[in-house]
Amino acid sequence: MAKERIVLAYSGGLDTSVIVKWLQEKYDYDIVVMTANVGQGETELAGLEEKAIKTGATRVFIEDLREELVKDYIFPMVQAGAVYEGKYLLGTAIARPVIGKKLVETAEKVGATAVAHGATGKGNDQVRFEFAVKALNPYLKIIAPWREWDLKSRSDCMDYACQHNIPVPVTAEKPYSIDRNIWHISFEGGILEDPDREPDHDMFRLTVAPEDAPEQPEEVAISFERGIPYAINGKKFGPVELVEELNCIAGKHGVGRVDLVENRLLGMKSRGIYETPGGTLLAFAHRELEQYTLDRETYHYKEVLALKYAELIYYGLWFTPLREALDGFIQKTQETVCGTIKTKLYKGNINVSGRKSLHTLYHPEMVTFEADELFNQKDAEGFINLYGLPLTIKGILELQKKKLLREVSSS
Repeated sequence: MAKERIVLAYSGGLDTSVIVKWLQEKYDYDIVVMTANVGQGETELAGLEEKAIKTGATRVFIEDLREELVKDYIFPMVQAGAVYEGKYLLGTAIARPVIGKKLVETAEKVGATAVAHGATGKGNDQVRFEFAVKALNPYLKIIAPWREWDLKSRSDCMDYACQHNIPVPVTAEKPYSIDRNIWHISFEGGILEDPDREPDHDMFRLTVAPEDAPEQPEEVAISFERGIPYAINGKKFGPVELVEELNCIAGKHGVGRVDLVENRLLGMKSRGIYETPGGTLLAFAHRELEQYTLDRETYHYKEVLALKYAELIYYGLWFTPLREALDGFIQKTQETVCGTIKTKLYKGNINVSGRKSLHTLYHPEMVTFEADELFNQKDAEGFINLYGLPLTIKGILELQKKKLLREVSSS
């Protein structure tokens, strides 16, 4: 009788490297691994197939998901203006649904009855991966080793790897977890669990320290069509190439570092260090263009929905009717978000240096301090009287009440 088949979402990092061997020992499965190329770099992908096979996998799929990730997940997130808790540009979170989707597709392709992942029982990723599976194929069994095995810590995993001769990229000298994709790099755990400790200077990979950035600012113009970026300094790029180029430009100016103590979905706070150079620049330019082209009520309401959109991504709720419904609203708002924003980068900072759009709602003659033919300043008096009528009524009644109290107290 043929073995049942399981597909593991495999990164080649500490957790998933150990999981292949653990699945072999714990379950009588034919183990297939699926590695998602989401822009983590050739160095991290090199040798993964050989390593997985040596550890116990029977088949290895390495799927290039970069284009899909940027076009179908990252760019809609940028259009939405989604930022979690004011700082986190959702680099890890936005990659999970596309990986979960490919995990399900691979399981269906090879006839697997189960899938597995390396997310811990304390983290957000277990929710993100499993919500994707439940939404796309709820008949697949889900195995989460961190919720089952006797290994209690990353140190235990390192010992297990050592015992089974499994090479892993984590060392005792740098015992933190790294997650990288085309949008960002995150660092968590280990020495970073002390929120009062500054990250090591040599930890960062995409950005230089702002104090070491060039002494001269650099101007970068980003062009958008319906809220989607397509050109840098007048040169058109494909989605993947555009993000990579912005990462290089912004990174050399020290843009995009974030140190955040955030609220995880499960309720505890965690400390993460993030590098998102190109994403930080892109989000800034998109926001500037929206402020230039959207009417006040739409812009303000979209700010409210951006917070919800960020929560949906962070909480793993990408494959939900609510996210699809919000996309309908957001896409409508982006019809006029077309134009070019010029930015100036200098030692970790971004400033706007110019704006152009055929859809702008900025009317110079309306706001000028010079003489104009469009705005009658006398009209403002009626507006103030009507808009402030509730305050006027409240003030009148308060004064009448005080007068009555004085009369009563003096009689």
